[in-house]
Amino acid sequence: MERLIHGLIMAMLLFGCRSSDEDTVLYSNDAYTLYADKVVQGTNEAEALSSTHLLSNYISPASESYSRLVAFKLSINEKDNELPVGSNHWLVIGNDSVSPVIPFGAMPKAIPDSSFGYLPANYSYTFRFDVSTVLRQLDSLGYYEAYDGSRIAKADFKGIYLAGGSLPLSWDFVNLDNKGLKLEATDEPGIYAITVTLNPYEAPATRKREWKPTLDVSNKPQYQSEQPIVDALFNLSLEEALKNIEPDSTFRTGAKWGGVWTRDISYSILLAFAYHQPDIAKISLRKKVNRGRIVQDTGSGGAWPVSSDRTTWVLAAWEIFKVTGDKAWLQEVYPIVKNTLEDDYKTVFDPSTGLFSGESSFLDWREQTYPKWMNNMDIYVSQNLGTNAVHYQAHRILAQMAQLIGEPFDLYQNRATAIKEGMNKFLWSSEKGYYHQYLYGRQHLVASPRFEALGEALSILFDVAGADKAQSIMQSSPLTPFGATCIYPQIPGIPPYHNNGIWPFVQAYWNLAAAKAGNEKALTHGLGAMYRAAALFLTNYENFVAESGDFLGTEINSDRMLWSMAGNLAMVHRVFMGMSFETNGLYFNPAIPRSFGGNRSLKNFRYRAAILQINISGYGKNISKITMDGQPLQNGFVPAEITGNHTIDITMDNSGFTPSDINLTDNHFSLATPQLLIDSLGNLNWPKVSGAKEYRVYQNGTLFKTTSANALAKFDASPAEYSVSAIDNKGFESFISEPLNFSTKTIVVEAETFAAPVKKTSTNYSGKGYIETTTTANRTITFKITLPADGEYFVDLRYANGSGPWNTENKCAIRSLFVNDNYAGVLVMPQRGTDEWSDWGYSNAKKLQLKKGANRLVVQFEAWNNNMNVLVNTALIDHMRLQQYISSTNKE
Repeated sequence: MERLIHGLIMAMLLFGCRSSDEDTVLYSNDAYTLYADKVVQGTNEAEALSSTHLLSNYISPASESYSRLVAFKLSINEKDNELPVGSNHWLVIGNDSVSPVIPFGAMPKAIPDSSFGYLPANYSYTFRFDVSTVLRQLDSLGYYEAYDGSRIAKADFKGIYLAGGSLPLSWDFVNLDNKGLKLEATDEPGIYAITVTLNPYEAPATRKREWKPTLDVSNKPQYQSEQPIVDALFNLSLEEALKNIEPDSTFRTGAKWGGVWTRDISYSILLAFAYHQPDIAKISLRKKVNRGRIVQDTGSGGAWPVSSDRTTWVLAAWEIFKVTGDKAWLQEVYPIVKNTLEDDYKTVFDPSTGLFSGESSFLDWREQTYPKWMNNMDIYVSQNLGTNAVHYQAHRILAQMAQLIGEPFDLYQNRATAIKEGMNKFLWSSEKGYYHQYLYGRQHLVASPRFEALGEALSILFDVAGADKAQSIMQSSPLTPFGATCIYPQIPGIPPYHNNGIWPFVQAYWNLAAAKAGNEKALTHGLGAMYRAAALFLTNYENFVAESGDFLGTEINSDRMLWSMAGNLAMVHRVFMGMSFETNGLYFNPAIPRSFGGNRSLKNFRYRAAILQINISGYGKNISKITMDGQPLQNGFVPAEITGNHTIDITMDNSGFTPSDINLTDNHFSLATPQLLIDSLGNLNWPKVSGAKEYRVYQNGTLFKTTSANALAKFDASPAEYSVSAIDNKGFESFISEPLNFSTKTIVVEAETFAAPVKKTSTNYSGKGYIETTTTANRTITFKITLPADGEYFVDLRYANGSGPWNTENKCAIRSLFVNDNYAGVLVMPQRGTDEWSDWGYSNAKKLQLKKGANRLVVQFEAWNNNMNVLVNTALIDHMRLQQYISSTNKE
């Protein structure tokens, strides 16, 4: 109540008692209202007193709804290995400050269905655990065996950590050590503990309450409209962009994130900085090149090829060329683009779908957008919507570059066509009316029906989706009151960030797609989402919570985020002004919602050798009249050769957009992921999922049966790979369970049979040992296998890679596979934990047709297998595994 009164007083002091009815409403829903000069969200208000002065009384509500119910679990070596997925310890914290002693691995009771109340801010609490079973096994056996059969070797043991969903706890397992969540031994034998401050809260007095520029931006484009809030946020973004220029003339990623990151800088350049800061943009892109190839600097399991969206760089480089016409730049970037796309084609292209594999573009935090059972190998195998939209556009661009330079280009155009066909064949959902999030699974892939905002937007912007599909996407996609969430529905039990989060730069791309598709409601909703957040927060934050619209509560966040400010700037240039840069010149095609109508101007806009002033009056999607220096401007086109100062006047026809609707809905969470079990008779069963209306069973990636029961018994399961998902009462589908094979014949071929084994410092291997492959040792390993008959096999490697952590760095091991002298693709062996060389897993599996008799399977290091580290590309190989589905009558 005290904070509510404080907010009301601040609102009165800052804004007085002016009636909202006197103001022009730009956008409104039940959560907030955006006016021409202010934003109102409950007691929170922000106002533009001028184009250079913003006030805000915003106070985060995050600490007011912090539940006394705290869910958590333990972690060995920063991995989710104490309890099965979906099972967590829990406590209702009253007035106590120390927990009872909780045994490691003890299965928790069900959480009671009741109200628990809220915990005060900055509450100190000590968690205590009995971990003696872990310590005893490490000492007596040399390893600890987790619930799922995985083993943590004593030599690899680093510590026990606390994970959870209540700040400062986190479900981000791979960063628990960085977050200070490691347990410490107490004086009591076997008892470990940690003291944390729950519901951490920073008093509002530490928050800035107004924005005025401190840097001179007068030499930048000057924008003025009848919406002061838009004008002020444009100027705020101009200033923040200047603040993000480093001494080495590169862009930093955000106030908290130093350095240049490939996808961040690329998406930012494409939005705004190709025309706002082309020289800084060029220097920044050059920082992300090594060996004449684009650097994939972030991504799960050691970056590329688990993550493969480094090709966003291609989009940015091409946009700079279209803006500047710099032929030297084109000559510089062309071989970089060509080398990169050739390596990608050999490494991440799947000819069976025409799609490229790899992590979701920008959504590179594994648990935030993937089911927990998926490891980094599984992510490499998956085929994502946004990532493929980027690969498609990159190939189109390479074809155009080659044509301009005078080199053959048909190959790249044909590859682009194949990607587009694959996206529309395997990812389009006629039922949902938008594209699937990705294909995922293991040996057989299933489409995830979740909505992915960035991928949908890029599919429209890059013409993967035709006009009809674009309209369908805009009208059918779920939009929440505070904006377009990164994915929808959200994943239960995962804190806000990519999951349950809204990112302004993604919203910006969505808005550009809405403008292109001509959906006025989607565009107005999206503009409101961006301007609400920036005005209330007085900065361009990286993200905010989808449910509350608050910048606090996501896993990590930064103010002055580069791609967020780029999105803000792009709304003026690319939406209201309708600028589109092409190799031959600049086109104008404004998209102005009715509520944002009126007069607007952009002065001092530098385009190549010209300085332009653009004046626009009215609203709508169609131009009634356009002139330059008083003369008609044919097709709204300014040729690239223009020089000098010019004035462009545009009159819109005020006819509005083509009538269309949007799917504005409440935020929603899918059900928990089921856990599938298969017995020796082929009976399928799984524990009931709370809230499930029915279940879908998949066989080899295809829907097999739908049932309301939690089992399929005595149905004579065919030899296949099975998985199951849960459907809620709104029809939303959970992730599929971890796929399980039924009735497979497995052949294990020990690696040490064909190469000299290394000294045994690792444990948990099969056979008599294992071998090491590096860039210099065992570059070629030849497996000789004799088979009794022709057959189809899934072939993979059991490996260990302790070169880096699960989530970052750049030492993913990659090798090419040749089968009887024919190239069969790559085997990818992502990092599994720093110095954890006894943590064994399997590479991706290649589906191969092998012949009766002798077969030569060669694992070899090729030039295109260089990872982003280049020097360290190391794995231990235990054995090669061949799996074949067999009928029940032919089992051996």
